[in-house]
This record gives sequence, C-alpha cells and structure tokens, in this order.
Amino acid sequence: MRPVFPVYFTGMARQTRTVRIGGNYHIHEVPIGGTHPVVIQTMWKEKLDFPDSGIIGRLENLERMGAKLIRFAVPSIEAAETLGELAKAVPIPLVADIHFDYKIALRVLDFPIAKLRLNPGNISIKNRVFKVLEKAGKQGVPVRIGINAGSLPADLRARVETGELRRAEALVNAAERELAFFDEARFKDVVVSMKASSVPETIEANRIFAGRNDAPLHIGVTEAGPLTAGLVRSAAALYPLLCEGIGDTVRVSLSDSAENEVIAAREILGCADETAGYQNALQKDGVHAENRCKGARGVRLVSCPRCGRCGFDTHAFTARWQERLYALQKNITIAVMGCVVNGPGEAREADLGITGAGEKALIFKRGKIARAVDVKDADSAFEEELRGL
Repeated sequence: MRPVFPVYFTGMARQTRTVRIGGNYHIHEVPIGGTHPVVIQTMWKEKLDFPDSGIIGRLENLERMGAKLIRFAVPSIEAAETLGELAKAVPIPLVADIHFDYKIALRVLDFPIAKLRLNPGNISIKNRVFKVLEKAGKQGVPVRIGINAGSLPADLRARVETGELRRAEALVNAAERELAFFDEARFKDVVVSMKASSVPETIEANRIFAGRNDAPLHIGVTEAGPLTAGLVRSAAALYPLLCEGIGDTVRVSLSDSAENEVIAAREILGCADETAGYQNALQKDGVHAENRCKGARGVRLVSCPRCGRCGFDTHAFTARWQERLYALQKNITIAVMGCVVNGPGEAREADLGITGAGEKALIFKRGKIARAVDVKDADSAFEEELRGL
C-alpha cells in the first residue's frame, strides 16, 4: 500500500468530468470537478424549522464563510416540503440527504433543490432509484452517491466481515456498482463519496477510486468526532488526498457547529494551498504544479495559545471575532497575540494584530504598534483598523 502521507505536493489534478450544481431557478451555480477549485460544504445540524427569520441569515453567513453547498437531512415528506420552501427563499444551493424512502426524493424534486444525496446501502431497489434519476435528470439536479462504511450493501458487508474484502475495497465496489447503474440509466451528473471513520480506509478507498473513475469525488471522514479529535482525523485524511489532486469537494464532519466545519475545511485547504506554493517555489525548471485548493484563500487567523505571561485574553477575543473574520472577502492575515513581549514580533507578517499589556490593548500592523487603547475599547478600535485595510 502507498504511504499515507506524501512527501511532496504532486499537483496533478485528477481528470474528472464537471458537474454543475444549481444554476437553474434562482440558485447560484457551483461547478464541481474538472479544473474548478475544491468546493467546501457543510450540513445543517438542527431540526429544520422554516419559516424562521434566523435560518436565512445563518445560511447566508455560512456562504460568506466559504460554504458553497449546504446539506439538509430529509427524513420525511413533511421535511421535504419544508426544505423546498426554504430553497425557494435563498439562492444558496441546498442539498437534500435522502435515506430509505425514495418517495421523499421524488417529492423534494418538486422544489428548487440543487442536489440529492442518495445512499445505495439503504435505497437499493433499482426501479425506485431509476424513478428518482429520471425525475432528477428532467429537473437538471445532480446526485451524489454517498457510500458509508457503516451502511454498506449486505453482500459486501458480509465479505468484509469474513476477511475476503478490505473495507476500503468494499467502499469502492459499492460506488462502482452504483455508478454502473447510473450509466445504464444514462445519468451522468453524479458525484461520489466513500467515507469511513478510519483515516487509512478513507484514504485508500479514495485513492483506488480516483485511479479508475472520472466522477468527481466528495471527500471526508464520517463521524470524525468532537471538535479536536474530528479536526485531527479529518486533516490526517484530507490533506494527503488534496496534495495528490484527489478531491473535488470536501466536508469536515464534526460533532460541533456548521461554522466550525467550514473553518476547518478552509484551514485544511489552506495548508494544501501553502504546500503547493512552497513546492512551486522550489521548482527550478519553472514548471508549476496545478493547485485547485487556492479557492479557500481569505482571512488567515493566527492566534497564540496563551501562557502564564499572557496579558490579553486571546481565547475570548478570538471566539468573539472568529466567524466574522472568516466571513470577510479579504486575503489578509490577522494575529491575536497574548503578550507584548513576543506578540508584534511573532506576528510581523500580519496585516493587523492585537495584543495587550496591563490595562492597555495594543493594535499593530505588520509588526509595528499602530495604537494603544484601554482594554474596554479593544474591540471597537480593532474594528476601526480592520475597516481601514
């Protein structure tokens, strides 16, 4: 088996077909695959309650933060109708996640839904799937084949349990089996995902599939865990795949907020982007690797972990400003540092930074102190300087 972590950024993007999400009705178009930037998506965590004045504002903020697709669980006909009404009200591409009952998929397609996610592990009767594909094709709605390690088709699950088949191979087999049926149905607007909670199995499955198929890949680790554990596992799986040009859209699945999922995905893509830039800088022949992770650029937030000499509450300040900063459409670096001893120096390259000493907060630009204010005025002063960038 190939090593889990590559040494170099290969930059060799997979040659995939392009699937266009949205673009019909009033929905923003989001292309996935081909040479397009990797797309970030997340999933709505709460029970859908609409009309609700709060949900539209939050969806808009998630889109500003970088989520180009937002997926909703649709467990019933009633939920399909509620999601459909929400889809009429926003231009953001909404994805309907359907399990078990194909009639729910048929109903949700009566509304301006941008994409479906189907799990062949629990909707497996072919004539029912064909009805969904027939209607989705007429409506111009792409479908994601979502394979999860926990819901493999029964025959493949049995072969895994007897040791005849590795789980990663079973994930690929399930995906390819479904793709063959989609081809028979002449349905081409399809994205594939194969997710496991195991990092090496996720990596192996996506590598195998990428070497044999041209369907765009949605990559992620399923049930990755709470914030810290989920971030580590997701980064360990997604970074090497992205560095190998594998992955056209990503979700970091966390037992945490959708906003933190988007931030995590941006940071993972940002690391792959930095790696591409570093490797390209080392090239002496002038041949640069293709990099599709650059679409995650935006505000880069640097903050100190805090220690005993801390003179400024970096944790509280970062918590107050994090989502707002990630929603800004600016390619800048922001530094939140804990003490005046090292703060400005360590954040010398930051466009804007803040730290504290005693009762004063110091705001600095590119390593130089720009102004000192009372701690109580720190947020307002920081906002003024931020607007001036």
